[in-house]
Amino acid sequence: MAPHMGRRLRKGAGTTAVAALAVAALSASQAPGIVHASTPTDQAASDATPVPTPSAEAPASGNSPYYTDLPPLVSPTPPPNASTGTLPTGDQQGIPATVLDAYKKAAATLATDRPNCHLPWELLGGIGKVESGHANGGRVDVNGTTLTPILGPVLNGAGFANITDTDGGAYDGDKVHDRAVGPMQFIPSTWASSGRDGNGDGVKDPNNVYDAALAAGFYLCGNGRDVAVKADLDKAILSYNQSQEYLTTVTTWFDFYRRGTHEVPDGTGSLPSHRSDRTSGSHTPARQTPITPTTPPSGKPAPKPPVTKPKPPVPPVKPPVPPTKPGGDTTLPPTVPRATTFENTGAKELTAFAGGAFGGQPTARVKDASGKAMAKVSVKFEIVGDTDTRFAGGATSVTVPTAADGTAAAPALKTGEKTGTFTVRATLAGSALSAIEWKATVVARQADVLVRADDKALTATPSGEFANQVSVKATYKNGVASGVAASAAMIVTPAAGADPKAAPKVNDKGPYFKDAKGNPVRELKDLKTDANGVLVLPKMYADAQTGTFLLRLTTEGGGTLTVELKVAAAS
Repeated sequence: MAPHMGRRLRKGAGTTAVAALAVAALSASQAPGIVHASTPTDQAASDATPVPTPSAEAPASGNSPYYTDLPPLVSPTPPPNASTGTLPTGDQQGIPATVLDAYKKAAATLATDRPNCHLPWELLGGIGKVESGHANGGRVDVNGTTLTPILGPVLNGAGFANITDTDGGAYDGDKVHDRAVGPMQFIPSTWASSGRDGNGDGVKDPNNVYDAALAAGFYLCGNGRDVAVKADLDKAILSYNQSQEYLTTVTTWFDFYRRGTHEVPDGTGSLPSHRSDRTSGSHTPARQTPITPTTPPSGKPAPKPPVTKPKPPVPPVKPPVPPTKPGGDTTLPPTVPRATTFENTGAKELTAFAGGAFGGQPTARVKDASGKAMAKVSVKFEIVGDTDTRFAGGATSVTVPTAADGTAAAPALKTGEKTGTFTVRATLAGSALSAIEWKATVVARQADVLVRADDKALTATPSGEFANQVSVKATYKNGVASGVAASAAMIVTPAAGADPKAAPKVNDKGPYFKDAKGNPVRELKDLKTDANGVLVLPKMYADAQTGTFLLRLTTEGGGTLTVELKVAAAS
């Protein structure tokens, strides 16, 4: 059920030979076989080669109860209900909104931190489905923490490994033995070395689906694995639980989710019904029915199977009892009432300078059929398009719960240096209501005023060098204009009556700059003001011409400045 649950006998699973070897492994060592994520023991798997049974010396990697239900034989993305316009809830295809968001965020983080692993979120989805049914059908709060603990069996040696307490009961509430914890089922000792903070709240909590999904992703990517390679994919899954049935079940869900899925509201996900540690229905999933031929190939009647006395069923592990309200009412999973209005209450368009902040903020409101504001509804904001603008923490999508007034505001958008137009899109989890979109535009940094930064003389003698360089300062609406693109050119003095808006002609004589090879150039592009809005031009030189010449500077945003350069013989 969890990474490194110790040497554990899984009842009702595997062949007799595997079970016998597992018992032998348990008998060979009385010490708990805990293996940390930094040194996993993997067994390669393929479609043709059975998975080797771990020896007594090789620590088992889980082999604990998990859900064996397989995906249904239907399309993974069913159409919306024609009468309500909403996607069906409580189905096997759907993944609760917050849990799905956690899987996708974890995969996005791994794409940056472990790019060679190529971990898809669908693999985390397969693990999460098999381990906990996606956090018991998405029974999580708005921050992704499970409403009630998800605990595995007590590892007290009664059918499982005997692992004495390692966390003082801090995670699993048991000060005598350890238990697997949370939606991705980590035992405390493994969480201590592999836990992650996936939601940025400063806490590593195995009961939080964001933390657990990120930790599982890093764990699966351990030992330099590339899950895009079949052999490494098998090793990654088997590092979680060394069981051929486990590998097959996870891979089946992984493939299913890769064909498509959809969100359902938190708390409405479908719970699996078959578990590997229960003798009833454990290894005969509902979609598979074994067929016994009535007549064998020889034509003789089939022999009657021997009558065997059924073994008593293994008592199921009782889940934690949910808290009750005064009066004895059991707390039910939260559900999202049907939303009929999803509207924009923020700015209609968003504009910002590169490296700056947007003036508006994407904000949406959710209402029910009576017009009442709906609180705690998950609204997903996404950045769509070719842009380096991001939400806080570098995320391209965030899920925000609505407040008491039914509104959800996207976190602050931070622009990069890439200019252009993109879209911010808001969607309502588990609803077919139309998305809300905002057009967002990032424009180049601008300056509307250019002035000399000093009053130094700009003079030179024929074929000489100017003693001083041109230094200017750029501002925009009286504020410092940093990082603004600018150009400079030696221009011909405009004729009397010339159109002031016409582009001036570049002079072919008089003062000049030098390029990298020392050749004269009279036009410079790709200049940029510094953090203080100051721009200092390169050194200037004079040819044999004398007189007064013009240098014009221009910035993005319309800032211009023309300065005089004088070349005269020494007196």
